[in-house]
Amino acid sequence: MRNIPSLQTALQILAEAESRNPGPWAAHSRNVGEAARRIAEKTSDLHPEAAEILGILHDIGRREGVSDMRHIIDGYRYMIRLGYDDAARICLTHSFPLQNVHTMDDNWDGTPEDYAEVSRFLDSITYTGYDRLIQLCDALALPSGFCLIEKRMVEVGLRRGVNALTVPKWRAFFDIQRSFEQQIGCPVYSLLPGVVENTFHSTL
Repeated sequence: MRNIPSLQTALQILAEAESRNPGPWAAHSRNVGEAARRIAEKTSDLHPEAAEILGILHDIGRREGVSDMRHIIDGYRYMIRLGYDDAARICLTHSFPLQNVHTMDDNWDGTPEDYAEVSRFLDSITYTGYDRLIQLCDALALPSGFCLIEKRMVEVGLRRGVNALTVPKWRAFFDIQRSFEQQIGCPVYSLLPGVVENTFHSTL
């Protein structure tokens, strides 16, 4: 991929962001990066290090402070300022396994102009394998480690609430999971250590 930082730089960017806004989001981001690398290693068309970098940076907008969905546009703009357009894209797309801006309506805490920008962006693109991979890995990673997608979806639903598009969004996660498993020839969970422990240890 073009327009992404090196792995070392990505880790430095995340560390600086974590110092600005400490929280479990940073550990989650590292775990998303590791999951993305592990799955990409089994594919024929995705570069493992690029996948890890994109996973590490997907939530980087949280550097700006505590927010809900505004972090996606904050991260997008920050990566654009640094010249990392491909990483910026992932900051927006990772929250939309269902390519529909309205899945976030109840949680939008940015401006109407920001919302319109996100909507235009989503309408203008076709998802790549990297978009889909980070969407999947975002649903496989808690701050404590890897887990079943169902646990992550419940955890997010309890924090953020649900709306009429939540179930279609969940179905989209499972569609992505099936697509990758068909491609790599094994369950994604078989590539991720600690799934059982993190899934069945109560963090809710």
